[in-house]
Amino acid sequence: MIPVIMAGGSGTRLWPLSRELYPKQFLALTSEQTMLQATVSRFAGLEGAENPIVLCKDEHRFLVGEQLLQIGVEAGAIILEPVGRNTAPAVAVAALQAVVCGDDPVLLVLPSDHVINDQESFQQAVSVGEKLAEAGSLITFGIVPGCPETGYGYIRSGDALAEDAKAFRVASFIEKPDLQTARQYLDSGDYLWNSGMFMFKASVLITELDKFAPEIMTACRAAFEQKRFDLDFVRLDREAFSLCPADSIDYAVMEKTSAAVVIPLDCGWSDVGSWASLHEVSDSDESGNVIKGDVIAQDTSGCYLRSESRLVTTVGLRDHIVIETSDAVVVAPRDRSQDVKSIVEQLRADNRTEASLHRRVYRPWGSYEGVDSADRFQVKRITVKPGASLSLQMHHHRAEHWVVVSGTARVTVGDKVITVSENQSTYIPVGEKHRLENPGIIALELIEIQTGAYLGEDDIVRFDDVYGR
Repeated sequence: MIPVIMAGGSGTRLWPLSRELYPKQFLALTSEQTMLQATVSRFAGLEGAENPIVLCKDEHRFLVGEQLLQIGVEAGAIILEPVGRNTAPAVAVAALQAVVCGDDPVLLVLPSDHVINDQESFQQAVSVGEKLAEAGSLITFGIVPGCPETGYGYIRSGDALAEDAKAFRVASFIEKPDLQTARQYLDSGDYLWNSGMFMFKASVLITELDKFAPEIMTACRAAFEQKRFDLDFVRLDREAFSLCPADSIDYAVMEKTSAAVVIPLDCGWSDVGSWASLHEVSDSDESGNVIKGDVIAQDTSGCYLRSESRLVTTVGLRDHIVIETSDAVVVAPRDRSQDVKSIVEQLRADNRTEASLHRRVYRPWGSYEGVDSADRFQVKRITVKPGASLSLQMHHHRAEHWVVVSGTARVTVGDKVITVSENQSTYIPVGEKHRLENPGIIALELIEIQTGAYLGEDDIVRFDDVYGR
């Protein structure tokens, strides 16, 4: 059995903590582990589970690699999607990857950004599903509903399988209902939330896609056959994959196949699709508040209050979310937290960087954080991991002054290589080739002062880069 982790989401409803270049699956929202790490750790106790196949966007590849490294997990493959084409093409490529060595494993397809509190129930359902998948069924896991939820699609279960009363034929897939219909679904007991988790043999999935979505399989085969390897990553051919129709695995296969089976799952599941749902799965105090960070709440109840960089205070607040980061604050009624995505849409329309970037931006070598900026200058705090190196590069429009705060820097400036220690500095003129490295065993911290007519991140000409950028 090979877990297939879908890590390409954007998580716009959890803005401003979740951003396009650092979405919710890479955040630690409900535990010390990030949601991706928790997902990967979830199958650690599953007998026979092999190293996972992870699918993600190109810009997230180093985040995936770093977070798997932190928990000591080696990926079977990290496949980079050149463009977003929904879940059917992603799973198709994973199936092609899984059979590349001539094997025909069962694939356990999991979103990377869900919460499952009851690990034992999850593993029991997977064990049931694996046996059925080996026999040729296409499994989906339906969540036993706890309320008339209008934010999820539903699955109507049909007849129980004669060989296993814990699984049922899928009668139909149903779009998100209105509240009255959702209540009827809850009362009937025949409807389950669509979790987006699936299980099937790789060969069976490929056969069904060939039958019901041949255009997807044709494009995915072409993209996979023309793949190339980049460090630890598998790059699909962009042109071929771009021609692939966009469709979900539900529409492309599960709604059409006669082999669809649903396994009910009651495991404390949440897709954490909004701040309100995060409030529901988090521990709250006696006033019903979930408080994270430096927060003082007086006469406040039923709120999710989160501070990332400064003191947040509330007085007389009821059933609201207040989310503070170093560059943005959101305040909204808890029952309207789904609408946060409209803020992100407006930010994108206005070409504002807050839609995609935090003030701290992560790179494979470390991170940088904006401290101050104005016309013709900006100040950044740069952290370089031990042993890491930035690219050999130059800038047409800006000069840089580096002051080492802690650690030791090896700096290439033109033809010279110098060592810069704590409380020392160096200057990089406009147009000069340069490189920053950390030869030490502790993190290198420095302050960078940029000056010039243009200070955008696209004013970088790379000559050599160990990360293949």
